[in-house]
Amino acid sequence: MGEDHQAKFDPKHTFNYCYQFVKLRRAEGQQSPLTLSCASLARPSTGRYRGQRLIEVGTGPTIHTLISASQYYDEIVVSDYVDSNRREIERWLNAEEGCFDWSAHIQYICDLEGARTPQIITDTLRQKVKQVLKCDICLENPFHPVTVPPADCVISSLCLEAACKDRESYRRSLSSMVGLLKPGGVLVLVGDLEESYYMVGEQRFACVNLSQEFIRTTLSELGLDVEEFTLQQAEDRNIHLKCDYTASFHLIAIKRCQQPAN
Repeated sequence: MGEDHQAKFDPKHTFNYCYQFVKLRRAEGQQSPLTLSCASLARPSTGRYRGQRLIEVGTGPTIHTLISASQYYDEIVVSDYVDSNRREIERWLNAEEGCFDWSAHIQYICDLEGARTPQIITDTLRQKVKQVLKCDICLENPFHPVTVPPADCVISSLCLEAACKDRESYRRSLSSMVGLLKPGGVLVLVGDLEESYYMVGEQRFACVNLSQEFIRTTLSELGLDVEEFTLQQAEDRNIHLKCDYTASFHLIAIKRCQQPAN
């Protein structure tokens, strides 16, 4: 499925459909799955999740999940399978002309935090992102041949359900992701439930159908304890038919210090 994304995934369609929409939503005072994921690390309670290294798996062409996390971790590693997605991130990190404008998302986090300014957040995030890596979550080491030291936090948003063909491959990929965590580290996962497809522009991509029960059971079997599992029900899918999920989820899970035997 990765080759399909490499050949057909266009970051500009993602920006136009998903992320420009947030500006309108924010102006109207509405919530969306994207503002849910933006806010997931901005709540005061998440200040206890902090450390040296944060890894994001399947960053896509975006930085929205890292905006608030940048104040809690000293070093950030971002990654994606698709070359054009990594290039878009590098364009923003280097403040290149024509890079996507994340100011509405950054201002949203500023309003939630009530502390940092947009310029401080922008400068901090650009300084703390140390690596932009090729990532294949289907591998035991997703960053092969690069080895990244275990992280205090791993984030992934809307990645695994798109990268995996079935629940068994999802479980294997999630196991690889958990392997990137230190014992006691925190996993932050954002995704969709009961989704079979999504569209980027005119391109249709398949997804593995997930349930809350399956995700909770899989995480427990992989040696994690779920601390939070938040749902946001989908809007009327008949409006645009760009995807068919029933709910978005955000979860926080902690990797046990004593891991289950394989």
